[in-house]
Amino acid sequence: MRNAALTLGLIGALIMLVIGFFSFGFTEVSRQHEEVAEVLGGFEKETLVRWASVLAPILGIAGAAMSRARALWGGALMLVAAGLMYAAFGMTFITTFPIAMVGLAGILAVAAGRPDKEVSHF
Repeated sequence: MRNAALTLGLIGALIMLVIGFFSFGFTEVSRQHEEVAEVLGGFEKETLVRWASVLAPILGIAGAAMSRARALWGGALMLVAAGLMYAAFGMTFITTFPIAMVGLAGILAVAAGRPDKEVSHF
């Protein structure tokens, strides 16, 4: 389950990274050129979108990397990343797969509760 959490989390977080690049770039362009936001429409929660564009991929990648050694911590980070992405963008066609993949990876990592070696999670 840890390998599945690592793979799913990494793929989903990389897709989040691409979405984050475009979203952060769009908010920056719409700040500097107001007519772009008027024509294409802007984000209602622009600050949340900007923070989620940066933090969600970082938390997802870090959680996936940690899921083999520290499954509980890695799973928690991936669940936070999926929740942050959902809070900022909602469940759209573009965000469905990364949210689902990182969320499932977080659940798998947390479900792999019994470690291979007796190591405390804290």
